Amino acid sequence: MFTLNCKGRLLIIDEPVIMGIINVTPDSFYSGSRRSSIDDVLTQADKMLAEGATILDIGGQSTRPGSEAIGADTEMQRVIPAVEAVAIRYPHSYISIDTYYAKVAAEAIVAGACIVNDISSGEIDPEMIKTVASLHVPYVTMHMKGTPDTMQQHAQYENVNREVLDYFIKKTEQCRLAGINDLIIDPGFGFAKTIQHNFTLLKNLHVFKMLQKPVLAGLSRKATIYKTLGTSADEALNGTTVLNTIALLNGANILRVHDVKEAKEAVKLIGAYSK
Repeated sequence: MFTLNCKGRLLIIDEPVIMGIINVTPDSFYSGSRRSSIDDVLTQADKMLAEGATILDIGGQSTRPGSEAIGADTEMQRVIPAVEAVAIRYPHSYISIDTYYAKVAAEAIVAGACIVNDISSGEIDPEMIKTVASLHVPYVTMHMKGTPDTMQQHAQYENVNREVLDYFIKKTEQCRLAGINDLIIDPGFGFAKTIQHNFTLLKNLHVFKMLQKPVLAGLSRKATIYKTLGTSADEALNGTTVLNTIALLNGANILRVHDVKEAKEAVKLIGAYSK
């Protein structure tokens, strides 16, 4: 069991929980996840919470392979109104802000978010780790090499499991020394990883339990699924459920997904199977 302090509220993870993805961006890789207005965001938030999401992850920037970064100010214009609206309508929800900019993270926490989800683990914005420590909120630290624009050029490893684990051993210590108390580990499926790297990490996901932190699996509708199946992101729901199930069997504590109902059902079935 893990207990995370989310701005004075405790998020207790005694069984796997679902993080629902809300993209306030016109160019996310999966078209079905794009939300273009506050009404759209609230409708999606309502649906995800009703279907069993524990965390709502709001982001304003596509991080698909080859995507170009937008600036912090543009990102804030997209995400802060969305965070505020969700926090006002659903004050008991847990909102995470998906950003690698410290400035956006800080503003989002003021607006009502209570978790920072950073795909770069402070590598893109050197102020991020210090900022999160000062905000006293949980931090999702993800493994990636390079940036979303360049990461696939860096998908080279002698031993992907060992190298990603070594990265997190160093990163958790860096965060601890900075004053971050609650850390969530995300191996970064699809970020500077080939399809084979992703399957190898998934097969060995249990090794990250040695860090004694919650492990997040973000596999939803990614290229590893639809390229392996020869389909598309729009047709990758069934494949997502299969890989989410494997992740749960191998120790995932959080599933980050576009489709909450199906992920929640996987959690319930694995829970019953494991009794």
